Amino acid sequence: MTSATAHLPPARILPLDAVPAEFRGGAVAIGNFDGMHRGHQALLEAARSEGSARQAPALLLTFEPHPRTVFRPDVPLFRLSTVEAKARLAAAFGLDGIVVARFDREFAKTSANDFVDDILVGRLGITAAIIGHDFQFGHDRLGSPAFLAHRGTEHGFALSVLGAVIDDHGTSFSSSRVRQSLEQGAIERANSELGYRWFVMGTVQHGDKRGRELGYPTANVRLPADCGLALGIYAVTLTRADGTTHAAVASYGRRPTFDNGAVLLEVHVFDFADTLYDEQVVVTFHSFLRGEERFASIEALIAQMDRDSDAARRILAETGPGTSLDQRLATIAPSADVAPALPIR
Repeated sequence: MTSATAHLPPARILPLDAVPAEFRGGAVAIGNFDGMHRGHQALLEAARSEGSARQAPALLLTFEPHPRTVFRPDVPLFRLSTVEAKARLAAAFGLDGIVVARFDREFAKTSANDFVDDILVGRLGITAAIIGHDFQFGHDRLGSPAFLAHRGTEHGFALSVLGAVIDDHGTSFSSSRVRQSLEQGAIERANSELGYRWFVMGTVQHGDKRGRELGYPTANVRLPADCGLALGIYAVTLTRADGTTHAAVASYGRRPTFDNGAVLLEVHVFDFADTLYDEQVVVTFHSFLRGEERFASIEALIAQMDRDSDAARRILAETGPGTSLDQRLATIAPSADVAPALPIR
C-alpha cells in the first residue's frame, strides 16, 4: 500500500499573547481536547458551523501543558495528542486555528471574570463561544455555563452549550477511556472511541542501525516520555511530508533482546528504499499484533519479525479508508513545517 493525496495545511497554531488581528472575532470552542475524541468533535463541528454562519474564524482555545500536569506533576499523564496533532485534527474539521494558552500556576489564578474580560473579549474579541455542559473555568472553577451565558449577554457574544455525547451503551466518550485502551494495546477499541485511527507525529532520528543489520531497517521516532502506549508490535501506516502513505510494521518498546534501553518507536516501512532521517512523519496505528518479548537468539527474533511482517501486511491489505474523519485527515499535511508553531509565552 502506497498512496498519495493532495495536502492542505494544518490549522494555524497561535499563542494567546500573539493572536493576529485576522483571527479576532471568531467562534471559539474552549477546552483541553486531549485526543479530540468523538465527544470533543461535537464542539469542533459547532465551532466550524458558527464560524461559517458568522463569516468569522473558527477557532479552538486550549491549554498547554495540560492543567493536570501542573497541579499533579508527580503523576504522569499520558497525553493523547500534541498541539501539532490537534492542529491536524482541527484542520480536518475545517477550523482555522488553535489558540494556545500557556497554563501554569499563575494562569490558574485568573478569575472567571478576568478570563472573560481579558482573554475571550480582550485578546480574542469572540463573537461566539462553544463549550461542553460540564465546562468550568477560572480560579477555583467558579466559571460555569450559566456564568458565561450571563457575561456573553453583557459583552454581546453568543454561547452554545453542548450536552454529553454518548456511545451505544449510554456512556460518555472520554479521554480516560481512550488512554486505558491504548495502555492495553486495544487499538481498535481506542480508534472506535476516537472516531479516527490514533496517530503520533515525530521526526525520524538516526539510530544504531541494528535493524538494517537484521534485514529490517527502521525509521526511529522518540515519543514523549509520558506516552503510555502498550509496549509491543503494531500494524501501522507511515505518512511522509510529501503526502505519500506507506504500509509498515512497528515496534514500540525497549528492545529486550538487545539493550533493554529507552522506549522507542521503530517503524519498518515495507518495500521502501528511501531515507527518512530528519523528516517529520505521521505514524497511524491500525492493530496490535503482540506484546514485546525477549528472544533467545537473533535467528528466533528474525523469524518472529518475518511472521509479524506477514501479519501486518495482511491486516493493512484488508483495511479500508477508515471513517470519514480518517479520510479528511488524509488530506491534511503531516508536517508541522506547513504551519509552524509559534513560541508559546
